[in-house]
Amino acid sequence: MIEKKQSIGQFVKNKRKELGLTQEQFAQRVGVGLRFCRDVEQGKPTLRMDKLNQLLNYLGYELGVVEMERKE
Repeated sequence: MIEKKQSIGQFVKNKRKELGLTQEQFAQRVGVGLRFCRDVEQGKPTLRMDKLNQLLNYLGYELGVVEMERKE
């Protein structure tokens, strides 16, 4: 099965919605600011990795390194 790639922001938004949480509720449960949650979901290009890991850990995930397909 081919897995469609999605941004971290879209992934987090989908998972948050699956839990039935607003951004504000999610931020409170994770222990980060509402602004940070919004920045993640909106695809801000620079984010603090420790806070992003905190958010992902709440969802049962973590950041990792993935080899990219090379365009030749």
